[in-house]
Amino acid sequence: MASENAIQGWSGVDERSGMIIEKGHPFEGMSMNGAVLVLSGGKGSNGWSCHFHAAMILGITPAAMLFPKMDARTASAAAILGIPVVTDFEEDIFSLVESGDWIQVDGDAGIVRITKRDRPGKH
Repeated sequence: MASENAIQGWSGVDERSGMIIEKGHPFEGMSMNGAVLVLSGGKGSNGWSCHFHAAMILGITPAAMLFPKMDARTASAAAILGIPVVTDFEEDIFSLVESGDWIQVDGDAGIVRITKRDRPGKH
């Protein structure tokens, strides 16, 4: 799931289902559970960590998160979740990955492997 649009903490994630509920967000109606979230960051307050923690207690978490830059919201959520996170890319991550690509993340080594999915009309 790749979008340059950040997700709101308090009104962006339904921690009971893992669904993105922020109105108008490209991920609205999609589940973050088991997905690699590629976002520009978080927006709003530190509600990010509260909602992601509540979801984690219910067994709902992203598989990993990728951010061009880490901020207080994303860092606190990453610390609470204990999932692989990579940040501070040398290249524009949004020019490299699209929603639907397969992404392997080694957070310890800071390595991201992207396998492009086949798209009709693209060769």
